[in-house]
Amino acid sequence: MKHRMTAFAVVAVVASVGLTACLQQQAAAPATITFKAHLTNKDEVPPTAGAGTGDGTVVLNTATNEITWNVTFSGLTGPAIAAHIHGPGAPGTNASVLVGFDPPKAPAGEIKGSNVILAKQVEDLKAGKWYVNIHTAANKGGEIRGQLMQ
Repeated sequence: MKHRMTAFAVVAVVASVGLTACLQQQAAAPATITFKAHLTNKDEVPPTAGAGTGDGTVVLNTATNEITWNVTFSGLTGPAIAAHIHGPGAPGTNASVLVGFDPPKAPAGEIKGSNVILAKQVEDLKAGKWYVNIHTAANKGGEIRGQLMQ
């Protein structure tokens, strides 16, 4: 019986140490917030014609204010000539370029990157005032657009 109690005590201590280490690791991991956008021509201001669509994900590291993005798009009327994050701007309003992308010069592709943003910009992003916009020669003001939301 004594050996069973000792073995139980050892298992309990090992489990406790493992749980504490796991909780410390979780506390040390940076907190992130994910924002998503579905890009369409009907969300452009003004709306455009075409069958282009896209999806964007922006992940904010709240400890460093670094954002990372991954935007995919397809079906544009021609090659992408520019792509950006704009803000602050509510849906249906246009806003200035905040973060420029280097899109593939094709009607379909993927855009990845990262950048550190300012505290005020973090507030606007969290408030849903940022959007992703992809431009083509036929639609220089933007062909597809999507609002970044949590």
